[in-house]
Amino acid sequence: MKALLVGLIGLIASIYLVDSLTCNKCSVGLVGFCISQTEETCAGNQSCYTGKAVFTSISSFNGFNTQGCLDTSGCNTTSTSSILGASYTVTQTCCDTDKCNPIDTSGAPPVTYVSATMALSAALLASVWSSGSMI
Repeated sequence: MKALLVGLIGLIASIYLVDSLTCNKCSVGLVGFCISQTEETCAGNQSCYTGKAVFTSISSFNGFNTQGCLDTSGCNTTSTSSILGASYTVTQTCCDTDKCNPIDTSGAPPVTYVSATMALSAALLASVWSSGSMI
């Protein structure tokens, strides 16, 4: 009886693991490079996604990106907003196979470690450039 119970638990666990979607996770990415990358296992109502924020007034700046698991209700959406007077567009694109959201979104080799200071400086610089004023 004990062997049957252990076998049943193993079967249920393997079915659960087969149904789980594994995605690349990038909490903060700058110009197509992930600052810290990991993997994430999605819940049943989630898909892998890549989110990209681009400042519309700065065509040469590739923007920021995030990746991971996202509820399917937020998939394949685009929204526009502004911060400190600079307009930006956020696009969230989803996919449904393991690791279908590649960490490297720029085509260049990934950079894993970039300082937070550099990321914040780029955001401030983008804001200043878009407003047309200098500090």
